[in-house]
Amino acid sequence: MISRHLTPVLLRASGQYPVVSVTGPRQSGKTTLLRHAFPDHRYASLEAPDVRAFALSDPRDFLAQFRGPVILDEAQHAPELFSYIQVLVDERPEPGRFVLSGSHNFLLMRRIAQSLAGRVHISHLLPFSPAELHEFPLRTVEDIADGESAALPGPWTGSAFAGGYPPIHDRGLDPSEWHSLYFQTYLQRDVRELTQVGDLEAFRRFVLLCAGRAGQPLNLSALGADCGVSHETARRWLSVLEASFIVFRLPPHHENFNKRLTKSPKLYFVDTGLLCYLLRVGSADELAVHAARGAVFENLIVSELRKSCYHAGREPRLAFWRDHTGNEVDLVVDSARGAVPVEIKSGATVASDFFKGLRHWEKLAGNSGPGILVYGGDDSHRRSGVAVRSWRQWP
Repeated sequence: MISRHLTPVLLRASGQYPVVSVTGPRQSGKTTLLRHAFPDHRYASLEAPDVRAFALSDPRDFLAQFRGPVILDEAQHAPELFSYIQVLVDERPEPGRFVLSGSHNFLLMRRIAQSLAGRVHISHLLPFSPAELHEFPLRTVEDIADGESAALPGPWTGSAFAGGYPPIHDRGLDPSEWHSLYFQTYLQRDVRELTQVGDLEAFRRFVLLCAGRAGQPLNLSALGADCGVSHETARRWLSVLEASFIVFRLPPHHENFNKRLTKSPKLYFVDTGLLCYLLRVGSADELAVHAARGAVFENLIVSELRKSCYHAGREPRLAFWRDHTGNEVDLVVDSARGAVPVEIKSGATVASDFFKGLRHWEKLAGNSGPGILVYGGDDSHRRSGVAVRSWRQWP
């Protein structure tokens, strides 16, 4: 079994909180991780129809059957359980008593907020990172800025095309074929559970249009118009994609430096393998020359840093900065050293214009953290105070 960076976070939380919750996309490895991290816990999957029926019809007796700690997998299928769990942990608040997992972030988090606030530790497990696949430790932005670390093998296009979903790596499956089946299952199952989408084909077009806008500022009105749906429908459908861990939004940085700023967030996909499938990229070699190469590389760098934050048990404090004249920094990381600007370029050779956004930021920001340039090449060094880092040293 490939070790997950989130494991020590969960073990520490289970010694402090009566309820531990892990959310993440389907097939991200939640069940495997929880059964490995908590081998002495009983286990019940609420995906199983008979188990779910028992939990829904008689939640009190369902929970009473577990004399010790228990893992309740896909807990969003039985939301009535949460109020009963609240009563039980208030009576006996032993650490690690209930471990909950879920694939629908919105449904699970709403129930937690209603019933288990203050009693639960919340974590997110996303698909494998390249660092996990190669058994590298977690790395922070500070680690990357300070010096070189172990380098990932292979071209970045291979990592981006394959993505991080465990079945692809555990069983050596073809990424395109697996992502195709995953997406079809997602449309037929999860979308119908999360919302009343009458026209799945229109929703499918919406997802494809989102893929074409990866790494761009989000304009819901334009996105809806291109798909033939209203702004409100586009907003609701985007919430579905976020709740099921398909996409996420990167907010604009709050510092304005006396300039008018872009206020719209940027749109990214949680997994670049699925993004490549939606963009109809057929192979890693094809990605190397694809028109969306730069957007996929930027998505890879942003999503992997976000993933490393979640797997370290930290809330990602990430943003981007762009003013009304087009000056931009791809990523701004709120760290202990201040706001660290990160520029992202897919090119394999460092060019002088790669530093344009960072130089402009330095003039305006003053005492922010040192800048980082992440690029698609192999060598890492420092240039005029900027940490130039190969993607191979990224988290």
